[in-house]
Amino acid sequence: MGPADTAPPVLDPLQGPETTDPEATDPQAMGPEAMDPEAMDPEAMDPEAMDPEPMDPVTAKPPEPPECDVSAPDEFEPNPGVGGGGSQYTDSPHFRIYGASGSNAQQAIDHLEAAYSCFVDTLCWRSSGLSINSNSDDGPFYKMNIYGVGSLGGAGGQMFSDARAGLSYLRVVNSYLPQPRVTVHEYGHALTYHEKGWVEQTNTGAWWETVANFVADTYMTSPLCTDARKAHGVSEGRTVIDLGKVIGDSHQVIVDASRGSGNYYQAWPFLTYLTNNPDGYEGLGTTVLRDMFRNHNGRNETPLHVLERLAAPVTVQTIVGRYWARMAYLDIGHQQAQEAFFSGRGRLNFANLDALSGDRYRVKSSRSPRYFGANIIPLNGTGDVSVQVTSAGVFTATLVVRAESGAVRYIDLEGGNGQATVGSGEEASLVVVNTPDALVMYDPFRIGGDVARGLDYEVQITGATP
Repeated sequence: MGPADTAPPVLDPLQGPETTDPEATDPQAMGPEAMDPEAMDPEAMDPEAMDPEPMDPVTAKPPEPPECDVSAPDEFEPNPGVGGGGSQYTDSPHFRIYGASGSNAQQAIDHLEAAYSCFVDTLCWRSSGLSINSNSDDGPFYKMNIYGVGSLGGAGGQMFSDARAGLSYLRVVNSYLPQPRVTVHEYGHALTYHEKGWVEQTNTGAWWETVANFVADTYMTSPLCTDARKAHGVSEGRTVIDLGKVIGDSHQVIVDASRGSGNYYQAWPFLTYLTNNPDGYEGLGTTVLRDMFRNHNGRNETPLHVLERLAAPVTVQTIVGRYWARMAYLDIGHQQAQEAFFSGRGRLNFANLDALSGDRYRVKSSRSPRYFGANIIPLNGTGDVSVQVTSAGVFTATLVVRAESGAVRYIDLEGGNGQATVGSGEEASLVVVNTPDALVMYDPFRIGGDVARGLDYEVQITGATP
């Protein structure tokens, strides 16, 4: 069970949520006990606030879903003892909703059944109908209980678990039940819980929120879930990406739950990149997040340590370096996110460098990339552009050149040095990522030491200006 906290990002992709409060999200509480409430602010998450201009991006072929070994029955057994039950409810094959009726209950059922179909039947995650106390996936299978309530003290939804049964259940404010950015977000916690591998692993704690928003956004927007949505009469939703945080504060630790400034709700595009795998790295793809649950060693390692094993011989440093390079133009296989980026990038913070003399610049100390964080530096100019990045630290640097057609070139700067020709109608960015030689065991709620230390670097740029 993951730590609960404040809202996932608002649906104005340039304005983030209220600051998070990790004091309310003790990762030690990750276990088969009741979750603390998530102070979600769904009223701020107005899909109409995002009005991207139309564009014609160059889109990669959607990833192919895996083949699942489906052995579950069509209809699961009810289990009213989990969460307290009740006399009035609405049933579906995999869920039972108490305390709500009519359109609210039906819309919630439609979203939850579609999310189940996408993540369990299509992406092969472990069924939320299976107890985590069972070593078998053969059943019995129980309906997940969802409780509609009048209030949760400012929260929109909560995920709980029943330790004896090994089953999860949700409480969701009735007015938010039909909203997948709330209900499916909470269901993302349940799916993580039923995968078992990250339960009671403190260093995965903040990542539970990253996963929950990945689940909600993938369900609402990804081609991977299109068939599931259509089968349940659900239209495509709007992305929950928060560009002001994930791009404007890209220098932060890749998943950071620091009080008042963390990014752990907004960091989910990294999981989208791993899932869509536009670079074709071995070990990544549609099952990678599921495999990051299942291959956790149970000794409090971070998700990056699991990824390191899954992707070998490709390194996490290579993967994260290319992820941030692709984020320069949101080239991660997420069309809505890319449209939002090009619609609003003029309002994002790219002020990462201070000018020195001539064509030399130094990273601002407040913007120096922390552990696996990055600086994305748009460049002005065409023709031959040369770059030399120097630092006492370990980094990955890339020149990214995008054509009017949407095609993107990635030029690796070996040793920080390289050049590219930027043609008429093209644009370029320099991306510098803090990629230390060795991964660090860190708790995102308690960042310090090497994880908090920024990458100090200078860069010489000829043929263009930042």
